[in-house]
Amino acid sequence: MNEALWLVMLLVNFGMILLFFRLFGKIGLFLWVPIACIVANIQVIKLVDLFGFSATLGNIVYASSFLVTDILSEIYGKKEAGKAVKAGFLSLLSMTLLMTLALKFVPATDDFAQSSLATIFAIMPRIAGASLMAYLISMFHDVWAYDFWRKQFPQDRMMWLRNNASTMVSQLMDSTVFTLVAFAGVYPSGVLWQIFWTTYLLKWAVAAADTPFLYLARHWYRKGIIE
Repeated sequence: MNEALWLVMLLVNFGMILLFFRLFGKIGLFLWVPIACIVANIQVIKLVDLFGFSATLGNIVYASSFLVTDILSEIYGKKEAGKAVKAGFLSLLSMTLLMTLALKFVPATDDFAQSSLATIFAIMPRIAGASLMAYLISMFHDVWAYDFWRKQFPQDRMMWLRNNASTMVSQLMDSTVFTLVAFAGVYPSGVLWQIFWTTYLLKWAVAAADTPFLYLARHWYRKGIIE
């Protein structure tokens, strides 16, 4: 059941990115990055069983932001991709501050949401701190690496190489930093190790699967479908 849902979520994420791009162009890609950052950092709290292993949810949504920066790098250049990274960072920082403040309010007698919000957002500062560190390191590396590989292999037919070469290394960096900072001491070492490898392998699978969508986005742009 979880595996089927994982595939559905994969298609929904890529489909939404292309829809945002088709409807709003470059601005749509900028809009998706904050959505991915916020949703992923809520979903990551949930631990699920996938393909026989324990993994945190949110891997697909978060990994989809790498597709966005690769589209931006390919079509609009390194500078525009960097702007999207900064937008995602500020959106996650803003959510963390706002929800931390929200939890400080004393709830009314008839309130029913405080405990549920606390369950999700009380640990958010640690999760968000880990995510912010991992996000900045991995995403700026991805933007740099894509530009580097594009200069080495500028041919159109080599876009799959620069896409995967940049993303897969960046996601390894992301998984390492995030898992250690967010979950060290929270889960037993065996579970922590399992979370790290499953997180990375799932992100690796997302990176491999997003390549056709990158080609489609570039095709739309060159055909003048996207302004």
